[in-house]
Amino acid sequence: MHPLLTIVGATGTGKSKLAVDLATRFNGEIINGDAMQLYRGLPTITNQIPVEERNSIPHHLIGRVELDEEPWRIGPFRRESLRLIADIQARGKLPILVGGTHYYTQAVLFNEPLVGEVADICEQDGSGAGPAAEEEETSAKWPILDAPTEVVLQKLREVDPVMADRWHPNESRKIRRSLEVYFQTGRPASEIYAEQKRLTREAMARDGAGPGPGQLRFRTMVLWVHAEKEVLNSRLDRRVDAMVDQGLIPEARQMAEYIQAKEAQGVTIDQTRGVWVAIGLKELAPYLTALADGSLGGHELEAVKRGCIESVKTATRKYATSQTKWIRNKLWTSLAEVGMAHRLYLLDSSVVDDWEKCIAAPSEMLVQTLLADEPAPDPKSLSELARVTLEAKEAQSKGSEEMPKCITCDSCNRTMTGEEQWNIHIRSHAHKRGLKAARKRAERAEHLRRRESTQE
Repeated sequence: MHPLLTIVGATGTGKSKLAVDLATRFNGEIINGDAMQLYRGLPTITNQIPVEERNSIPHHLIGRVELDEEPWRIGPFRRESLRLIADIQARGKLPILVGGTHYYTQAVLFNEPLVGEVADICEQDGSGAGPAAEEEETSAKWPILDAPTEVVLQKLREVDPVMADRWHPNESRKIRRSLEVYFQTGRPASEIYAEQKRLTREAMARDGAGPGPGQLRFRTMVLWVHAEKEVLNSRLDRRVDAMVDQGLIPEARQMAEYIQAKEAQGVTIDQTRGVWVAIGLKELAPYLTALADGSLGGHELEAVKRGCIESVKTATRKYATSQTKWIRNKLWTSLAEVGMAHRLYLLDSSVVDDWEKCIAAPSEMLVQTLLADEPAPDPKSLSELARVTLEAKEAQSKGSEEMPKCITCDSCNRTMTGEEQWNIHIRSHAHKRGLKAARKRAERAEHLRRRESTQE
C-alpha cells in the first residue's frame, strides 16, 4: 500500500506550518481537509495559509469552490481527495492530508461503503437540483419529516430506537436525518452502522491485500498536533485579533452584502451550509448592521464591535474544543477498531519556542518510519502530554458504549447525551437542587394524600 500522511488537530495548533515543513523535507504535496478553506475569495475568515508561507509547495483544494457554486459535501470532497492522492502517489511524491474538518478526513482514510450510504443522504453531495429542491422532494415523499421535532422523534423511536436514544431531543436536524435514512434506504441507520462494524471485524480476520470495509485505504500515519487547552485558548484569542487586523471584518461585510444582493434577485442563500457557517459571519452581524444603518454613535458602535469580536473568540474556542473531541471520540476510536490506534501520534505544540524539539524533530523521525515501512515508537513515548492524553483515552475506551445514549433526569427534567454528561450532571449543584425540590414535591403529595384519606 502507498503511504499517506495525515495531519489533524484543533484550529491554531500549527497543522499548516507542520504540513509545509514536512512537504518540503519529504517531497510532498498538501491536500486541504478543511471544509471552509475549500471556498475562494475569503482567505481570512476561512483561515487559509497565506501564499507566501506555502514555500512553493502545491496546496490542493484551497479556494476551489466559488461562492455561487453548490456547497461541497462529503461526497465530492472524498472523490476529489482520493483522485488527488492517487495522482500525487503516481508521481512518486508524498500526499499530506491536512485539515480541521475531521469528518471529511476520516471519510478519506477509511473504506466505509455502508457508512457512506448514510453519508450520501445526510451529506447531500450537490449533484442534483440543489438543497431546496431536494428538501421539497423529500418532504413531498415523507411529510412527517416536516412535523414538529417531538413527532419526528416519536416515529424514529418506532423504526430505529437505537438512533432515537442517541440524539438529544433538541437535536432536531440529526433526528430528522436519522429518520430520513430509514425512509431512503429502508433500513435503520443503527443497523447500517452495526453491519459496518461486523464487516470490519470479518475483514480484519481475513488475509488479503486490499482494504476491506471499515479498514484504512492507505498505509497511513496520523499526526495529531495538540496543545494544552489554556495555552491554546490564549493563542486563539491572539489569532482572532490578528485576523481582525488582516481584514476579517471587511470579508464578513463582503459575505453579508453578497447575501443581500442575492436576496434582491430572489435567490435565497442557505446559511446553514458551506462557507456561510464560517465563524465570523454570524458573530459580526450586529456590528455590520449597526455600521450599515448608522444608528449608533462612535463609542456605542465601538462597544458593539468589541462585543462581536469577543463572540468570534468564544466561537473559535468552542470550535477548537469540538475538533479535539472528534479526534478523541471518533477518529481514535475508528483507528482502534481496526487495530491502528498506534498509528496516531500526538505532538505537543503547547510551547511555540520548543517547535524544533517537540514538533519538527519527532515528526520527521515518524515520517521516515512511514516511508521506510518500519516500526515506529510507542505514541505515548513522545511527550508527557501524549502519555497522559492517550492513556486516558485507552482507559475510557474500555467498556465504553458504542453509541452514546440519551439519559433523562426525571428530577431535573433534563436530558444528557452519554454517561460522561450524565456523571457531570449528577455531581452538579443543579442536580442536587433538583433532587431536593423533587423530594419536597413528593412530601407535599404524600401529605395531601394522607389528609384526603383522613377526611374520607
